[in-house]
Parts: sequence; structure tokens; C-alpha cells
Amino acid sequence: MSPTAANTMARQYLVITGNYWAFTLTDGALRMLVVLHFHQLGYSPLQVAMLFLFYEVFGVVTNLVGGWLGARLGLNRTMNLGLFLQIGALLMLAVPAAMLTVPWVMAAQALSGIAKDLNKMSAKGGIKLLVPGAEQARLYRWVAVLTGSKNALKGVGFFLGGVLLAALGFDGAVLAMAAALGAVWLLSLALLQKDLGKAKAKPKFTELLSKSAAINRLSAARLLLFAARDVWFVVALPVYLATTLGWSHAAIGGFLAAWIIGYGAVQALAPAVTGQRGGHPPGGGAAFAWALALAVLTAGLAWALGAGWPAQAVLVAGLLVFGAVFAVNSALHSYLIVAHAREDGVSLDVGFYYMANAGGRLLGTVLSGAVYQTLGLAACLGFSAAFLALSAAVVLALPRPAPGPGGPDLAPD
Repeated sequence: MSPTAANTMARQYLVITGNYWAFTLTDGALRMLVVLHFHQLGYSPLQVAMLFLFYEVFGVVTNLVGGWLGARLGLNRTMNLGLFLQIGALLMLAVPAAMLTVPWVMAAQALSGIAKDLNKMSAKGGIKLLVPGAEQARLYRWVAVLTGSKNALKGVGFFLGGVLLAALGFDGAVLAMAAALGAVWLLSLALLQKDLGKAKAKPKFTELLSKSAAINRLSAARLLLFAARDVWFVVALPVYLATTLGWSHAAIGGFLAAWIIGYGAVQALAPAVTGQRGGHPPGGGAAFAWALALAVLTAGLAWALGAGWPAQAVLVAGLLVFGAVFAVNSALHSYLIVAHAREDGVSLDVGFYYMANAGGRLLGTVLSGAVYQTLGLAACLGFSAAFLALSAAVVLALPRPAPGPGGPDLAPD
């Protein structure tokens, strides 16, 4: 690659990453703003949780349709559309308090969910197109840094949301974020490469479902992976910490924010943790081993709670180890989908995959409340371990991405 091409590639990577970072900060801050503000207004925990229902539901739809739009319009346009819709969602909430009804806020969160998944799908797909096919190690590093930094910044966003709410009030906070994101949107319009990821042949709407065995395996594994996380993390854990262990809301929020930041940092370091045998990034065998290790760990946590071990020590230590191992799993999956995606119409494969990701979050969120309410936290961890074991089994036969431009080879890792 010539120095000029390398510089152009690096500049576009920085534009995509900066765009994604700005969006992620507002996404985390907005979630914390909504939780804290509507709790202050007297909404019950269930009502607050319902405000985010459409955020997750629309993530499933957006990733599927968004991949098709990205292939037809270009990933630069879908990325900038995501920013624009997030600005709209923020402005929807900057209305008089009397207008902030549950349906209105749910609609704003639905718009934010659409925006988030358009932005994420575009960022992940865009990086695939910036890195030559022979440079799989560079692709792995770049995807890991993008994914890890995003999750770390989401934790920072939680903190930012609380600070903005205290300093500016709810209306002032959402208006300030809308203004800042508007400036990022204008810069992105000017700097992001035109027609990035636009397919040479216009894909038909009927081509949304992937015909690739590797993409379908990865998508199923991703759904199970994120269902395994959220079945105990989203509802069951915070409620257990508050009601059974007596933690304050501030302590729970601070601990979970710190966990997300640490989780993101481990994701960014995943290439160094997993290693690269023979100069090649890891493949399906590594994804299987890490998923199986996480399943054993989670089953051990479920057993420890059921056996009456000190719950606070088990959960704090267990969550830290779980977060580190889960982060490596997530980083491996994020690299593998980008590596296996076809170059012409990459957004179709990435969008299909992240549709499964959103489906896993939705499944895990619903099960987290239902299983915890009926069977308790140890049962949630048991469900998590089972999902992880299935995820490991699904990904085992995945081929290793080839180091050259010809795509994945056929031999399992």
C-alpha cells in the first residue's frame, strides 16, 4: 500500500471512530438522563424499564433494514443518518414536562434505538472496506479498538448524563448534547468518504437474510452470547444489589459504569490477549474456547450462589472476571463478522449479524425480569451458562478468515 493510500485509510478510520465515539457518549448519557429524571418524577422501575422497550425492539428491525440501506445508499449516508436521528431524539425530549408522557418518551427512545444501530452497523462495516484483504491482523486490531473504546465511552456517558442533569437540568442537558452532536454531524458530512460501502449491484429487499453459513453461525452465536449476558445483567443484577444486598442507587450506577469502562478496555486489548498464531488472527476454535471458558465460569457463579457462599463477594469478584472474559468473546465475534462479511454489500452481512445481536439483548432483557422474579438470580446465571455453552457449540465449526483477499478458507480453526 502506498503512503498516500495508507494516510487516507487512517484518516477515514479516525473520522469513523470519532463519529462513533461522539454518538456513544450521547447514547450512554441519554440513557442515564432518562432513568434518573423519570425516577425523580415518580415513575416506577417497571415504567422506567418500559421506556426502553422500543429502543431494543427497533434495534432488531434497524439492523436488518439498515444493512440493506447501507448497501444501496452507502455507509457514509447511513452513519450520518444515524447521527441526525439521534439529534432528533434528543430534541423530542426538550419539550415541556407535561408533554413527556410515556408514549412520547418511548417514541423518542425508539428513534434513538434506530439511530444507534444505523451508526454502529455503518462504523463496523466501514472499517472492513478501509483495510486491504491481506491485512487481517490490522483489521482485528482496528475492530477491537473501535469496539472496546465504544463500550468504555458508554460508561463515561453514564457519568456524563448524571453530571449534565445536575448542572443543566433535563432540558438543558438534552439541548447541549443535541448541539454538540450537530457539530459532529456537520463535520462528518464534510469529511466522511462518499459512497463508502455502496454495493456495485443494488441489492433487492429479498436479499436481507444471509445465505452464508459462516454469517449465519456467527449471528446465532452472537444472539446466544448477548442473551447470556443480559439475562442476569440488565434487570436481575441491579435489582438484587438494591433489594437483597442493600446497595444505594449511586453505588449500583457507579459500579456498573466502572464495569462497562473496564469491559471496553479489555475489548480493546483482545488482540494481545488472544494472540495471533503464525501471523493470523484467531478463528472459530478460539471463539469456541473462550465461550466455553465463560460458560464454565458462569455455571460456577450460579453454583456458588446456590450453595450459600457470600453473595456480595461472589457477585463483585465474579462480575469482574465475567466482564473480562466476555469482553474477549465479544471482540473475537466483532472481528470475525467483519472478516467474514463480503466486501460488496458488507452492510448486508453486518446488519444481519447485529440484528441477531439486538435480538439477543431483547431476549436476555425479557428473560432477566421473568426468571429473576420466579426463580432468583442463581437461576438467571444458570440460563446464562446454558446460552454460553450453546454459543460455543455453534461457533466451533466456523472457518478461519483467510489472510489474503480471497475470503475465508474452508478448514475449521
